[in-house]
Amino acid sequence: MPEGLAVAPIPSASAPGELRRDLRLIADMVEPGSRVLDIGCGDGALLAWLAREKDVDGRGMELSQSGVNACVSHGLSVIQGNADSDLDDYPSDGFDYAILSQTLQATRKPRKVLRNLVRIGRRAIVSFPNFGHWRIRLRLLLDGSMPETALLSHAWYDTPNIHLCTVKDFEDLCRKIGAEILDEHVLHAGRSVALLPNLLGSLGVFRFRSRR
Repeated sequence: MPEGLAVAPIPSASAPGELRRDLRLIADMVEPGSRVLDIGCGDGALLAWLAREKDVDGRGMELSQSGVNACVSHGLSVIQGNADSDLDDYPSDGFDYAILSQTLQATRKPRKVLRNLVRIGRRAIVSFPNFGHWRIRLRLLLDGSMPETALLSHAWYDTPNIHLCTVKDFEDLCRKIGAEILDEHVLHAGRSVALLPNLLGSLGVFRFRSRR
């Protein structure tokens, strides 16, 4: 399995209140002392928090060189890699949790990526923007153009998001790959949505595992 680098102490800047709402939810799902792989880890805020607050053995993969540099400069074990191709190199059940936060929609092969997540991790945790939110539906209906939102903030012609999905789509894909959903949280504006989540929620956070 590829190894990352650690050159400095774990940063203390990412206090619990500073994590994004979906990252706070994800952090709550992770057991202390776990082995964690965070794919698309960005600047490493989640990994740093988990290492400091839950004593996890954390590793990360990040596509952008700037993100990798930020993580490594803070002592996080992170390598540069692509979720579509480089997850194949990781052993099965190598981690307790494989995490993918707000990255699935930017992958070229989301089905393959999810299969790898539940193969690599005993549990997988994924968050993603919900394209089924009512504001997006209304914009498409009334204006006939691709909407831009806080979570989907790029114009259609320069967006990194190439496989947008809804909460329902994600649930269906989990069933197709034989994954069991353990926890499902749908949010909007930082608050949980219980009623009509696929219509009223803008962000989904799921914890799931293989049925094997």
